[in-house]
Amino acid sequence: MQPANASNEQNAPLNPGDEGPADAPGVGEDVCGACRGTGLVEGQRCAVCGGTGKVMRGIGGG
Repeated sequence: MQPANASNEQNAPLNPGDEGPADAPGVGEDVCGACRGTGLVEGQRCAVCGGTGKVMRGIGGG
């Protein structure tokens, strides 16, 4: 069961450009490469980030 003050980001659906959910270990927020962080591509909502301008990328190595 989630606490009453759980972040909406944890329940947010993944966008096509996301490599994992926001609460996953080893994942961090990055600027969308398709729209360069604007949320728009040719005046339309970016299909990669869903218009947020941000994507979740795997970080770390190994």
